[in-house]
Amino acid sequence: MAIEEHKDVESGGGDLQEPFIQHAHDIGSDHDGSSSIGMVILSTLVAVCGSFSFGTCVGYSAPTQAAIRADLNLSLAQFSLFGSLVTIGAMLGAITSGHITDFIGRKGAMRISSGFCITGWIAVFFSKDSFILDLGRFFTGYGIGVISYVVPIYIAEIAPKNLRGGLATTNQLLIVIGSSVSFLIGSVVNWRLLALAGLAPCICLLIGLCFIPESPRWLAKVGREKEFQLALRRLRGKDADISHEAQEILDYIESLQSLPKAKLLDLFQSKYMRSLVIGVGLMVCQQASGINGIGFYASETFVASGLSSGKVGTIAYALIQVPFTALGAILMDKTGRRPLITVSASGTFLGCFITGIAFFLKGQSLLLEWVPTLVVSGVLIYIASFAIGMGSVPWVIMSEIFPINIKGSAGSLVVLLTWLGAWIVSYTYNFLMDWSAPGTFFLYAVGCLLTIVFVAKLVPETKGKTLEEIQACINTEEK
Repeated sequence: MAIEEHKDVESGGGDLQEPFIQHAHDIGSDHDGSSSIGMVILSTLVAVCGSFSFGTCVGYSAPTQAAIRADLNLSLAQFSLFGSLVTIGAMLGAITSGHITDFIGRKGAMRISSGFCITGWIAVFFSKDSFILDLGRFFTGYGIGVISYVVPIYIAEIAPKNLRGGLATTNQLLIVIGSSVSFLIGSVVNWRLLALAGLAPCICLLIGLCFIPESPRWLAKVGREKEFQLALRRLRGKDADISHEAQEILDYIESLQSLPKAKLLDLFQSKYMRSLVIGVGLMVCQQASGINGIGFYASETFVASGLSSGKVGTIAYALIQVPFTALGAILMDKTGRRPLITVSASGTFLGCFITGIAFFLKGQSLLLEWVPTLVVSGVLIYIASFAIGMGSVPWVIMSEIFPINIKGSAGSLVVLLTWLGAWIVSYTYNFLMDWSAPGTFFLYAVGCLLTIVFVAKLVPETKGKTLEEIQACINTEEK
């Protein structure tokens, strides 16, 4: 078996295990060249309802901060806790998602995540005090923590090889669209109605799961061979010859089960250390750029610049994310990972620097009429630059650099540290802004510069390389 010949990368925050992948032929086509991708497309569309739900949850706090604080009489510290609790829940969701997904299947995990999100949104809608509000936020966070793991895996495991790359990008794209929609709706409806709107993608996911097959690879892995054959047949079409693909899946599972199970402490062996440093380092750099603070509280940042309302800036923020995320997905396999993330980090540095200068001018009472324009411009430059590379490339590289036998353990560790970083940034943002608005953005600008240095010094280019070649490259540089 040519397991190492796999070049496809499953993208998105929670895609941390190597899916069971076939290599010899384009899946979805029989030997006569006919194909059936209708069920694959439908299954992907259903799954990314979860990604959309992820985005609406992440985007919820930015347009609602002022209204929630006023209605429930919350202090800045209380709202900061509310905003950041989604990351605490997501950490727990990410830690448990691997076991849940392996135990009850990909569809079962998506059902559980939807249940938590629905419960959370209902709690937010009916909340009369900070406790119920925070509990709802925590529940939605747990739900998206599971979603961030299971959706990319499900898409990768059902997709034909020739469509896997394009379908995998829909996960990140729908997260961004969900966030943007939350921003836009939140600018015209109150925060309770926005919470109610968050139920829509969760309900769509629950209903859609009734009409799509379970991952055939998971069914094969747990020994449900008859259901495995039926699911694969539904995905490839009734006239497709699935015998070759089915045998490759079974062979791959057999080889996977022969690999030693890696423990957490095994990750710190010298032969894995460089991969671990790259994976963790990229995620630390991503969070150090300040994305979860700037994104969660964009509306209040615009108001702090002197605008009477943050709605216009928030709408522009929402609209700019989607096309630049799509552009980044197109460029990733054309320009390479290193150039894309370097350009992206340079742009985020520029955005942070412009915003920091604008707040400095405001503090000195200089060019006050220009401050709001500079802040909005800086934040928009920042988010466009982040969307094109820093949002997705670290996840892609991380899924490529770990040997298959430690991918699950390494991925769990990196996801945990990522959500921890997201919590720190989202919780401290408002306090940092109270301390010094220009200082906050200059601090994030330094994080962006460190990303450029880190990539230049330590991160290998993985574009167009097999997993074996990537490992050889990492091991050679270690020596």
